[in-house]
Amino acid sequence: MSASTRKRRWLTIWAITASAALVAIPAGAAPGGSGSPFGARALARLAAEREQSVGAVTPKVTAEDDDGGNEADEIAEGADQYAEARTSPGIVAPGAYGAAWKSLANLPASGGSWRNITDLPYNSDDARYRDIDSNSSGGSGNVTGRMAAIAADDDGYVYAGSAGGGVWRSRTGGGRWRPISDRLPSQSTGALALDGAGRLWLGTGEATTNADAYLGSGVYVLSDPHHGTFSARSRVGGDELESTTIHELRFGGGKVWAATSEGVWSHSTKKLTGAWKLEFAPNPDYLPGGSLASDPSAAYKNIANDIAIDPKNPGKVVLAVGWRSGDDYNGFYTKGADGTWTRITGGLGDLPADPDDVGNVTFARSADGSRYYAVDQSPEQLNTNPDSGLEGIYVSKSGSPTGPWTKIADYRGLAADGSALTTSGYMPGVQAWYNQFLTVDPADPAHVYAGLEEVYETKDGGSTWSTVGPYWNFSFPCWSIDPSKQSGDCSQTTHSDQHGVAIGSYHGKSFVYVGNDGGVYKRPLNGSQDPSGHATDWTSLNDGTIDTLQYYSVGIGKDLAHGGVSVTGGLQDNGQSILRSNDRVMGSNFGGDGGDTLTAPANGCDIAQEYVYLAIQVTENCAVNDGSWTADPAKATSYNVAPADNATGEARFIAPLAADDRNSSTWVAGGRHVWVQTHGYAIRSGSEWTSVYDLGAGRTATAVAVSGGKVYAAWCGPCNNQGFARGISVGNADGTGWHDITLPVDGTVPNRYLSGFAVDPKNADHVFLAVNGFSRHWTEGPGAGVGHVFESKDGGTTWTDISANLPDVPADSAVVTANGGLAVATDLGVVYRAPGRTTWQRVGSLPAVAVLQLKLGPDGSTLYAATHGRGIYTVRVRDLR
Repeated sequence: MSASTRKRRWLTIWAITASAALVAIPAGAAPGGSGSPFGARALARLAAEREQSVGAVTPKVTAEDDDGGNEADEIAEGADQYAEARTSPGIVAPGAYGAAWKSLANLPASGGSWRNITDLPYNSDDARYRDIDSNSSGGSGNVTGRMAAIAADDDGYVYAGSAGGGVWRSRTGGGRWRPISDRLPSQSTGALALDGAGRLWLGTGEATTNADAYLGSGVYVLSDPHHGTFSARSRVGGDELESTTIHELRFGGGKVWAATSEGVWSHSTKKLTGAWKLEFAPNPDYLPGGSLASDPSAAYKNIANDIAIDPKNPGKVVLAVGWRSGDDYNGFYTKGADGTWTRITGGLGDLPADPDDVGNVTFARSADGSRYYAVDQSPEQLNTNPDSGLEGIYVSKSGSPTGPWTKIADYRGLAADGSALTTSGYMPGVQAWYNQFLTVDPADPAHVYAGLEEVYETKDGGSTWSTVGPYWNFSFPCWSIDPSKQSGDCSQTTHSDQHGVAIGSYHGKSFVYVGNDGGVYKRPLNGSQDPSGHATDWTSLNDGTIDTLQYYSVGIGKDLAHGGVSVTGGLQDNGQSILRSNDRVMGSNFGGDGGDTLTAPANGCDIAQEYVYLAIQVTENCAVNDGSWTADPAKATSYNVAPADNATGEARFIAPLAADDRNSSTWVAGGRHVWVQTHGYAIRSGSEWTSVYDLGAGRTATAVAVSGGKVYAAWCGPCNNQGFARGISVGNADGTGWHDITLPVDGTVPNRYLSGFAVDPKNADHVFLAVNGFSRHWTEGPGAGVGHVFESKDGGTTWTDISANLPDVPADSAVVTANGGLAVATDLGVVYRAPGRTTWQRVGSLPAVAVLQLKLGPDGSTLYAATHGRGIYTVRVRDLR
């Protein structure tokens, strides 16, 4: 990451909305990363490390990788930018998404039904794609989207709660999944837990505080989880926990306790009606209705992470409270004799009491009550130690959450116990604020699994540890890129970035289940290890029946080799998927976070894929490669072609990229500058881009479109709520005629994030504009205006609001169909305006999932929707009426 990018991430913004809403974090909060060093950026470094065993490899040193492949800095800025689109220029009031969901559900249907085309296995190690920018052979196997929480019982039932695609159930110990929460207004999972009566509790609102975490609509309970499904009627209590995230649900003393972004709450487990009780909020003035509720920092002033309940005395409870980047209120709290919650200032043993060393915390208790364990992330380490934010792993052998606690692991020790993360700047716990789980074997209080970026196991209470789920296999001697093997002689590992864990049984055998950025994996609870301590028996449970893939983009082109079409798309931490017409398994031809995508309509193997900050890779053969580039760099079949704004950091995390709809060889990319290149997929160097317009210092492009050489570029700068400004610039791809459009200050075009253009293929001066964020009904920022879709018939000079009955929901993308219809992607689904009409209809029936991009297939007959949590869907355009 460039120096300017590092500086920019210290700008602070917190944005918070409601129901299915996005939650973002201050950019300066952490140097964490949504993924890890993926693709060419890391492979080059790893190739250099294994040079003697593999043969001479010339590392590809690229501008986009001046941080040495370390993506740990990127998630904070990504969080800012993803949230800015939905919140700037102000703070969005709670209830916005809930109201939008109800409004959308009341729209008339357009006709047509969605078909999921990515509901099949997605093999991140597909042997066809061993190119330099791929992660194939890393060892993660079949993957799906991020899993935030896991629960399992002893009857073979497993429940997986995804970040944005709802809760899924397996009746076969994992696999053959079915969704069970599609009727809820929030598909974001924070916590899953089974109580002593076998009921399944769901806390909505993912609590990882990362780039694309969404708030929830409360807590729900399923009395018969083997057969039932969640519904709005199954919500516990009232609306007290709407618009929060829920980190953990714990049980004790006839209560369920919820650690939320608005303090710690409790509710009876016997009587599910009635309000939740606020047990403790360290800064109640910042809660909704409080005197400081509108303060920009309000959303992270009452964060609770976990609750530990003494098994011998359920009245003795310890709360782990605190913002992971540090605040005066951080610490452990317990209730005194006078009934008030008091910070514990000493007597915990090795477990820190200083607020600077208490951040994100996870507890776990042994089944016999003899031991408590804890993972603690330190704000001080996070802000000062580039290697790790982990303070340590601890045990209380008294079984009491008040200790005394003894440290049993730190990041240096874990790194030495078979970890793949041994490089300075990226060691175990570098993302401990984002990655945490902890569980204890019910039959053995000394047998513990801990999750950070990797999975760790101890069988002796922490005296020794093994990295049973290493980050990946690239750095190990057993690794090979040989396409005939998944990962050389290395055993399969899990995907990186751990979030959820559970222990359950199937057919009398006990298993540990883990959830991470790549889905769900399992291994025998007492499984086998190789001499390095790596597990030899992980099984991916991402069999294709569970599709929670988080797409940012989609691209479609003709599959010349097999007929039909090839579909590709960029994903959160799961690279770029590619689905060719004869595939029964999707492959991954690019690694890391996949951003925007271009695919030649006439040839689906001509692909350009954005990583982040306009780091663009291009291939003309689908990036098919047998790994021979490791011995001969000239045999690489994908090429880094980033324009210069990537090197200077003057582009957004997910930056806009577009091809001319009349000439696919002309591309436009947007950073601070509007970049054009005319070599199409034959481009081989970033120097082939030409800057045709400078948007200005501090401005970055948010959307670009080009048709017949006419270019539209939307920008923001500043892009947060500290003086937010937006605009549109228009000109020609040859560099002529560039000028800024004067947008009126009366709100005709709102002062909000401009997220997408749709150009009439018959007339380049006829263009539609999609506007993100919420209107002034929910946003108090200056100039928020109203409306989400606008039309110009004079090349952008004047605009008309055509939103009509469109719900007040963030709009992300738009496309004009061949018959003159207009489809718009929103944070809660897709709407359509038929030719000749002025009102909107809902397209099909999707869960409450964000649709970030729409595109048409090569012949215009099929509409493709890239959802951020439920894969890619299609609908026939002719069915939209």
